[in-house]
Amino acid sequence: MNINHQQAFSRTMVTCRECESEINQATEICPHCGADLTSFGEESSTPTKKPTLGKILLRWGMLLGVLLAALWSFLWFVVTPRTGNITAEAEGHAVAAIHDVYTQLRSYAEARGGAYPSDLEQLGPQVRQAAQLAQSDGYQLEYTPGPAEADGAIHNYSLEARAGNYGYRSFYVDISGVVRATKENREATSADPPLR
Repeated sequence: MNINHQQAFSRTMVTCRECESEINQATEICPHCGADLTSFGEESSTPTKKPTLGKILLRWGMLLGVLLAALWSFLWFVVTPRTGNITAEAEGHAVAAIHDVYTQLRSYAEARGGAYPSDLEQLGPQVRQAAQLAQSDGYQLEYTPGPAEADGAIHNYSLEARAGNYGYRSFYVDISGVVRATKENREATSADPPLR
């Protein structure tokens, strides 16, 4: 019985961790390199292989893929909603500013027998706030009073919201109250189509 046990024990072959030579598990020292194998019997009898370059690159590639996916998710869900429709929002603020100033100009003219101011400062803080809102979105409000007539009053004007950013529309309004727009890189005029 002792012989069968020794035969079964001697058939178990393992690979040395140091020199990767096949040896009998019954030995405590590798006959090829002299490495201590006393703790070797407790481990699995399958040899441990060093990862190949392909496996290392695959692992780093997977890690890089996960990091890029996380970065893309951050940019998509956090940054995009803040910049998604900024052009339409800026144009909306410019049109609102044009309407506010137009309303103030009309009220001013009605109170003064059809005469318009020589500058927007005479209209007060509400117009200043509208101009500042438009300016914060890249628009410059430009008020151009018409020439003074024989009675000294100004009876005509034009008001432009000039886009400072390429690709934004510029807007125009005059005493008619029709807001006109152009996407060309210039000031809008009375010849441009009405805003829809």
